[in-house]
Amino acid sequence: MNVTSKGRYALRIMIDLAQHSDEGFISLKTVSDRTQLSMKYLEMIVGNLKKAELVSSTRGKEGGYKLVKLPEEYTVGEILRCMEDNLAPVACIKEGEIQCDRSGGCLTVPMWKELDDITNAYLDTVTLKDLLTGEKWRKPLD
Repeated sequence: MNVTSKGRYALRIMIDLAQHSDEGFISLKTVSDRTQLSMKYLEMIVGNLKKAELVSSTRGKEGGYKLVKLPEEYTVGEILRCMEDNLAPVACIKEGEIQCDRSGGCLTVPMWKELDDITNAYLDTVTLKDLLTGEKWRKPLD
């Protein structure tokens, strides 16, 4: 699995919108300034996020983007999948399905498929709120 800059930046944008969710719609210029991402790249990414119905937008002086759900209702998996062509560890798996003419005789396919399933299952347990708080990865004090 190789998460591209589109996927990484989509997470940064979603985190920024979550951190400032009490501000209503946030302009791309504001997001660009805070995340240090180019406006052109941001426009492409938020277009995908909007198409996936992860953010909403409005035009005008007070226009911009905002989350449509609470941070705890978003998973990293859904955010990455709307940006990435494929999160699978190998090209012969796409969207969780084996897509290879040689899969019937390939001894490695079951391993790659299981790794894909494990990766997606994990990414679906991590929420935007987890990224905001970091609590999921904090070690308990003895």
